[in-house]
Amino acid sequence: MQREAFILIAAVVWLGTAQQFPAPLDDQKPNRSSEETAVLAGGCFWGVEAIFERLNGVKDVVSGFSGRGSPGPVGPMPQAEVVKIKYDPSKITYGTLLKVFFGVAHDPTQLNRQGPDEGPQYRSSIFYVNDEQRRIAEAYIRQLSSAKTFAKPIVTTVVLFDKFDLAAPEHQDFVKRHPNEPYVVYNDAPKIAHLEKEFPQLIKR
Repeated sequence: MQREAFILIAAVVWLGTAQQFPAPLDDQKPNRSSEETAVLAGGCFWGVEAIFERLNGVKDVVSGFSGRGSPGPVGPMPQAEVVKIKYDPSKITYGTLLKVFFGVAHDPTQLNRQGPDEGPQYRSSIFYVNDEQRRIAEAYIRQLSSAKTFAKPIVTTVVLFDKFDLAAPEHQDFVKRHPNEPYVVYNDAPKIAHLEKEFPQLIKR
């Protein structure tokens, strides 16, 4: 009972920051492909993976690392914890994935950290795989910034995807396999509750 009460309270606090979250004005055009890839970094990949694997149109989500050598303020950055998402663009667009990324999966105003996790490996970053994704991501960040959707500046970087290194098996589906892990209860369960409350139409049934 205590666990459920905490999740409810945390979800209400989280919801207060992202009600009526705006959809991107520039989004993916109708696509020929039945599968595309998105690569996103938003802190610890456990919770980010758990969010995106719940979405209708998402075929597969795996946790790993990317971005070694990405430019930083004082030199190349280490790899970031990322999720690689395989999705059907006829069922869910890239822009909708980004809406969930910014509105639910993480806080894009935290620089080189996310909640209790600190360091550049936990940075907020979008790794685009083509020019269309780059255009959509950059336009959406400008849109959210202009609308002052967040109280602080967005620090999310948009960089070209280069290489993906798969995380160890114990990191895959971590939230699903360990729902009562304290880290999951305090950091990831409220985000999942937020997703289910705010975007029920996006969730697999």
